[in-house]
Amino acid sequence: MSGTVEADVVRKGEEYRGSPAPFAFFLVLFLIFLVLTILAFPHPGVKPQEYVLSALFILIALVSVALLPATVAINKEWEEAIVLRFGKFQRLVGPGFFFKWPFAESFLKQDKRIITLDVSRQEVMTKDNISVSVDAVVFMKVVNTKDSLVNIQNVWNSVMKYAQTTMRDVVGDVELDELLARRDEIASKIANIVERETQDWGVDITSVNLQTVELPDDMKRVIARQAEAEREKRAVIIKSEGELTAATNLEKAVKQMSNRAMYLRTLSSLEDISFDQSNTIVFAIPMDMVKGEIIGLAAFAGANKAAKTVQPKKGKAKQ
Repeated sequence: MSGTVEADVVRKGEEYRGSPAPFAFFLVLFLIFLVLTILAFPHPGVKPQEYVLSALFILIALVSVALLPATVAINKEWEEAIVLRFGKFQRLVGPGFFFKWPFAESFLKQDKRIITLDVSRQEVMTKDNISVSVDAVVFMKVVNTKDSLVNIQNVWNSVMKYAQTTMRDVVGDVELDELLARRDEIASKIANIVERETQDWGVDITSVNLQTVELPDDMKRVIARQAEAEREKRAVIIKSEGELTAATNLEKAVKQMSNRAMYLRTLSSLEDISFDQSNTIVFAIPMDMVKGEIIGLAAFAGANKAAKTVQPKKGKAKQ
């Protein structure tokens, strides 16, 4: 494995290596003909043929120096380029200066940064026959400059079109509830399919995200009613559970409290709600709560009545 990595590094270094031979060739050519022009410069009294030779040397020197800029090209930090010699791939060049032969060699640049592609909104029919509008965004980058320029004409447009087609196929195979609940999984499935089919294009699909899933208006209303019913169901369940818990706690409290304690609690409640004197309060009290007090009061009243009855009888007996 390490030997393969080292071989790839060496091969890449060889591809990146650009010889300055074109620049040096035209520079040397310019200097040579410049010296020849100076040496062959005509003096007074020379033959006219020497004027023609000197002009030829000057012309070649000027052409050589004019071609010097054409031998140099520059790539930005995020760019790579392939050099074509007579239309055939020659080498790969990276950021910075590189040299080429004018007229014989040309180059094509490629952006190596992560590119964002917007997949236009599509009307898709889900598996349960519901029409939805879906759009997505694709994040991708070029990992093989040669393949991205040689194997495909327009890699960005091609990836976008393929992602658009794949999105329609994947969304059409799922139901609406699954689409709304598992958007991340569906987006990952789209990314895997696109990456598998475009691996020969020299690109890497970083991720695919579903941006918007828009439903028809009637379906929105149906889902809203369903959500409202679900919330009402949960509210009723929670309320009933609260009432059951409260009833259980009250039953335990009643079992632990005596009749007198319950009576005191009742009086305390009356005191709490009697602060507002404008209200008339009717408070129902179970008879078993005050049964002992009523019996005691009845016995006390009977004793008083008996005592009052005995006193008049004693007075009559004395007479």
